[in-house]
Formats: sequence, C-alpha cells, structure tokens
Amino acid sequence: MKSDKEKMAELLESEIKRTKARVKEYRDLTQPIAPENSIGRVSRMDAINNKSVTEAALRQAEQKLERLQYMQSRIDDPGFGACLRCGNPIPPGRLLAMPQSAHCVACSR
Repeated sequence: MKSDKEKMAELLESEIKRTKARVKEYRDLTQPIAPENSIGRVSRMDAINNKSVTEAALRQAEQKLERLQYMQSRIDDPGFGACLRCGNPIPPGRLLAMPQSAHCVACSR
C-alpha cells in the first residue's frame, strides 16, 4: 500500500501535467488578433474581450503551476504538510483538494 507521501507525489505530478497542458492551451488562445482578419467590428471586440479573459486564466494557471512545482520540490522536507505561516498541519483533505496549498485554511484567508 502506498504511503501518504507517495500518493501526494503522484497527485502533484498529475496536477502539474494537467496544469502545464492548460497553460499551453491558454497561451495558444492568447495569440494576438491580426487586424487583417476580415471579421466584423463587433466580432473583433468580442475576440479582444475573450482574449482578456483567457489572459487572466493564463496568469492564474501559471501561478498555480509555480505553487505546484514549489510543493513538489518540498515533498521530502520534514516540514511538508505544515502551514508556512503558523506551522500547524494542513489538513490532508485540503492538500488532496488543493495540492498547491502551502497554508492552512485559517492562514489562507
């Protein structure tokens, strides 16, 4: 049977792969909108608006990826699973739901 640490390592790896794929997808979707495209003015405005929304999603995905990679780099540290702010243990359910969590619920507010 796998230890909690092994399960967490697998979860982090899986989430990193999924997040990298999202980042790539968002980067593809945020390419500049060429002015020579013969789309209407309203359609161009929609495309620009959608691009802004996608850029925000890209930033969030990149931040999540950084946090996941940070947590992955700390998995062998003796303090892994402890809140970086208060030092209390982060509940396992929180780590399973949000493997990028470096803070307990109380400190994340």
